[in-house]
Amino acid sequence: MQSYTIGQAARLLGVSPDTARRWADAGRVETHRDESGRRLIDGRALAAFSVEVGQSAAAGEEDAAFTSARNAFPGIVTAVTLGDVAAQVEIQAGAHRLVSLLTREAVEELGLEVGMRATARVKATSVFVDRS
Repeated sequence: MQSYTIGQAARLLGVSPDTARRWADAGRVETHRDESGRRLIDGRALAAFSVEVGQSAAAGEEDAAFTSARNAFPGIVTAVTLGDVAAQVEIQAGAHRLVSLLTREAVEELGLEVGMRATARVKATSVFVDRS
């Protein structure tokens, strides 16, 4: 499973590294250390936490400092639902929860799974997902 540094997690959550560090210090998200002593957050734990942060920000409980440049929403995959032909992918990008319906084949080719970085690109009524 992919892990993220505090800085990477902060970018995915749309907050400053200091905010992400404070959240980790307060025990809001679990961290572990790698061989070189860096604090890391497990991808699945970060995905679950990003949903919590997004819901709080959407409810106005916390400041969400997330902006979109050219309709690109970098975030973390929080859910993947595979059907026989179609699939649904949910991405939490700061305070924004984006849901994309695409083919199962596309999800498998991208290797999308909960906890990995991805970017949702929005054009009109379509959402395209790039693996980051």
